[in-house]
Amino acid sequence: MFSDRDGEERRLFVRQTRPWKNRFEQITFDNLFPRVGSHKLFSWLLFDFANTSFSVIMVTFAFPLYFKNIICGGEPVGDALWGASLSGSMLIVALISPVLGAVADFSGRRKRFLFAFTLLSIVATALLGFTGPGYILVAALLFIAANAGFEGGLVFYDAYLPEIASERSLGRVSGYGFAMGYLGALCILVLLLPLLSGGIVMENISNVQLSFFLVALFFAVFASPLFLVLRDGKQTPVKMKYIGRSIRDVKDTVLHIIDYPDLSRFLLAFFFYNDAILTIIAFASIYAQNTLGFTAGELIVFFITVQTTAIIGSIVFGIVTDRIGPKRTIVLTLCIWCVVVCMAILTTDRLMFYYTGLLAGMSMGSSQAASRSLMAKLTPPAHVTKFFGFYDGTFGKASAIAGPVIFGTISALSGDQRIALASLLLFFAIGLILLLGVRSNAAHASAPSVSGRRNY
Repeated sequence: MFSDRDGEERRLFVRQTRPWKNRFEQITFDNLFPRVGSHKLFSWLLFDFANTSFSVIMVTFAFPLYFKNIICGGEPVGDALWGASLSGSMLIVALISPVLGAVADFSGRRKRFLFAFTLLSIVATALLGFTGPGYILVAALLFIAANAGFEGGLVFYDAYLPEIASERSLGRVSGYGFAMGYLGALCILVLLLPLLSGGIVMENISNVQLSFFLVALFFAVFASPLFLVLRDGKQTPVKMKYIGRSIRDVKDTVLHIIDYPDLSRFLLAFFFYNDAILTIIAFASIYAQNTLGFTAGELIVFFITVQTTAIIGSIVFGIVTDRIGPKRTIVLTLCIWCVVVCMAILTTDRLMFYYTGLLAGMSMGSSQAASRSLMAKLTPPAHVTKFFGFYDGTFGKASAIAGPVIFGTISALSGDQRIALASLLLFFAIGLILLLGVRSNAAHASAPSVSGRRNY
């Protein structure tokens, strides 16, 4: 019989003489599977599955065409009005997100803020199903409310990331979230295929309006588990003093953000390149139909194809992010985006545009997932919601103000959407140059580590 000491000596001998076994165990449990509670992780991922249905139908595909072709009667000014509506919603979120993020930090009621914004988006989306020709002001206001709810909720949703994932799995979990989102987009496109295949035209208006109700229902059903599973920590009632304190805290953060030079440099870079990405997403369907002559059925197939590659790109680049770091991953994806824009400008046939969409899908989720991972690495844990308020709100949403307005204005004045698309290359170039100056390791070392947060 062996004593306990003999058994320990044998285990030590195995570890010393068979290091491959330790590496295998590390790969299996530490690298492939983030150490989080499965039900909490799944509910967090399922919210991405839910809300991307709004993004793909109401921001990227169906509603932009509905707004221009039916509500605005197909007039060229529809591009400018659509860009203004999108920018207006982003401006609202940019102004209120940092303050509400700070209030959420003080009160510990992050989930309640997320619920309020989500409910606003769902209700406004359903009401858009009642709009029709000539309802320009009503449709614009309802879309502003719906998109402000969608984008505003992301501030509080993304702030859960450092708690859901360990530092070593931030890239993968963020990538999984975007992959689930694109899977949700794929599902809603397939679900609405019978309704939208008839085209975004007056003859099919009842089916298009019904699709908006189904988007709201899809969003509500699959977002619900997050609110049932996730729990906030210690909570205090939201008081008016928190508002004043939050405003002062946000002001202090803005005045002293220079204390985090790499964080501020990254946020500025994100402002520019995210502007270009969001503008491409917002005008993709309008560009494909008006410039290249895509039918509604062809657009559905196109976006289904894009979502498929986006799922693959989010997963693959999520793993790549943990291997080479989020900064290098973002640089790589921004270079891909520049190629995508050039291909879209030069292409004259639909087949080449499909290839362009495949490449855009690969870089779409990966660039945003890597950005969220880098933000998590640079963020002081004590102020995670407030800093994500600046990321998703002040910089993320404000960045979507200039691009759509510039694109819509250039398109309306010149009558050529290719010229408007070319202007986005400048945004990518500025963002890339600024990003190259970010020292992610040094910046992370100067702030409290997110790895000290509880991992479920």
